[in-house]
Amino acid sequence: MAVSVAALGADPVGPKVVVVNQKESGVFKVIYEGLSTGKVTMKIFDKNRNLVFSEVINGVDGFIRPVNFAGMQPGEYTIEVSDASGKQVQKVEYTTDNAIKSVHVAKLGSESKYLLAVANAGAEEFNVRIFDGNNNLIHNEDLMVNGELGLVYNLKDVSGVPTFEVTAKSTGAKLIK
Repeated sequence: MAVSVAALGADPVGPKVVVVNQKESGVFKVIYEGLSTGKVTMKIFDKNRNLVFSEVINGVDGFIRPVNFAGMQPGEYTIEVSDASGKQVQKVEYTTDNAIKSVHVAKLGSESKYLLAVANAGAEEFNVRIFDGNNNLIHNEDLMVNGELGLVYNLKDVSGVPTFEVTAKSTGAKLIK
């Protein structure tokens, strides 16, 4: 989740805009206070200044609007709110805590084979490291996962109970099983 809170607009005679990051993943709250009732335009641009959202709200002098970035690419976005008296611009950083939706490790029967199942949102590169019971690294590999992946590892020569560490390359989110 992003760590971004914008302050009130600095222009004392123009509109005031606050953008607050919500606890819910990917949701920002845009709070606008204008000087008079009228038409307000809110636009959101990605880091390349491509318009990704635009909305015109008529007959208001203020609003609180949740904006959901879930499903968008992580990165910096610019939120512009303009009315007849001016324009305020705030930047937000949308990131996801965890591109990994689910990691599951299961021992298969009485054999020393383990199933690693990874599910994520979209395409993501992961690093899989396996440690033996003494915390010695015994396996290290990078995998590209687009949606879901299942792999079986034969760990018959490994001492102790193995530990699987799965790390998303883009976010550094790590799960240990």
